[in-house]
Amino acid sequence: VTTFKMPDDFGSVLDKQVIGPTTENLIKSDFPVQSFKPKVQIPFQGLPGQCSRKIEVERRRQLYLSFDIAQLLASKGIDSNQLMPRHHDPDNMPTIEEKKDPVFPIYLPLKIFDNDEYDCRNPEEWISLGLEPGSHDRKPVPGRALLPTDDVLGHEDPKSQKLIYKWIDVGVLDYDKETELYLVHKTDKNGLVRDEEGRPILNGGITPEG
Repeated sequence: VTTFKMPDDFGSVLDKQVIGPTTENLIKSDFPVQSFKPKVQIPFQGLPGQCSRKIEVERRRQLYLSFDIAQLLASKGIDSNQLMPRHHDPDNMPTIEEKKDPVFPIYLPLKIFDNDEYDCRNPEEWISLGLEPGSHDRKPVPGRALLPTDDVLGHEDPKSQKLIYKWIDVGVLDYDKETELYLVHKTDKNGLVRDEEGRPILNGGITPEG
């Protein structure tokens, strides 16, 4: 019987055993696996010789991961930092000699030019990607948002001339139908969506206490 006596630190013994390569996903994430899968219009049961649904989903997933919205905009000559309208500053207005563009400042919000007619999912579908099968907790959905690098000044005055806007990885927590705005939270250096105490943010950040 003493032969089968287990050591007290059995977990550490298993951690030291490295058998070889593994297919297990060792990257910790606060996002559900299905939230990274693209939407495809392909039947679940295909004919022999046709591309299967799983292969097409994986191909598009790899394709979309290769895209960077900041680089795509820069290739079209668009400065992401200039997409956010700022306060009018008459003292520092550029002259025609300094810029080839019109001297009028940007004053129209980006939302006016947004067209959702060809979106593959509506906001409710995007948010529902945070629900895992068999769980009642809704996790964040991965995304990128154009946000100020200075959080304090960004909340106080989002149109300040001092702010610098960049595309930042976020977790989408919730959606407001009335304002048509998403509630997002910046990811930390490990790509996790955590609160001030280091706990995962679930159900849009609503706690049991409300």
